[in-house]
Amino acid sequence: MSQFQQTDWYDVPHYYDVIYDTGTQQEADFLEGVYERYVQSSGKQLLEPACGPGRLLAELGSRGYSVSGFDVNQAMLDYARRRIRKRKGRAVLKRMDLADFSFGAKKFDLAFCLVSSICHLLTEDEARRHLKLVAQALRTGGVYALGILMTEYADRRPTTERWVAERDGVKVDCSVKTWPANRKTRTSAMRTRLTVHGNDETRQYESQWKMRTYGPRQLSALIKSEPRLELVGCHTFDYDLSKQDPIGGDRLDKVVLLRRVG
Repeated sequence: MSQFQQTDWYDVPHYYDVIYDTGTQQEADFLEGVYERYVQSSGKQLLEPACGPGRLLAELGSRGYSVSGFDVNQAMLDYARRRIRKRKGRAVLKRMDLADFSFGAKKFDLAFCLVSSICHLLTEDEARRHLKLVAQALRTGGVYALGILMTEYADRRPTTERWVAERDGVKVDCSVKTWPANRKTRTSAMRTRLTVHGNDETRQYESQWKMRTYGPRQLSALIKSEPRLELVGCHTFDYDLSKQDPIGGDRLDKVVLLRRVG
């Protein structure tokens, strides 16, 4: 019998943060490079949709940017606030959904969402609504860095990714299993398992959900659905600005850079 407790992994933000925090410096460096190379507006206002535990907001805020973010999960927002306060930073954080958000008249120069969070939007209408709202939130010349792991629809094998991270005496073993996509609904079942070792005890958490899937054709169509966002760059999760990799290239992991025009 499984010993895993059924828990939304977004409701245990500290453990989620431990497994993703190792990439924070590299991702923040990449985003600074995107800002310097691609952003054509003159401000330093940054927005992170689905900001989670606030690791990138805290880091970029410490580098002199004015940061804002939103997330649908209250536990994540509470954790992000504590993290940013601990670093004596400031941020505007709101509880909102990827397909229904607004910061009023405030405009941003760079927005970013790097870990396939858009795939939580299960319909095309929601995904297009998200891009529309991002376009509205950006200044002309501002850029949206959108990370997404695409799907190879011909591959019918389930995949499992596993990694381990440790911080402050807490060790987290994470595994993510993804089942083949349903071609008709363009959704894929996923399961994450976290095994946490610390304080002389072991805790196990399991989450299950569905994600929307994208191949090169579907991602290109989504981008084209928002005429105010122009594709100006495409990179991979290596976060190497010196290397471009087109949407239809060999790699499935993409970071598309969309600049607000008009």
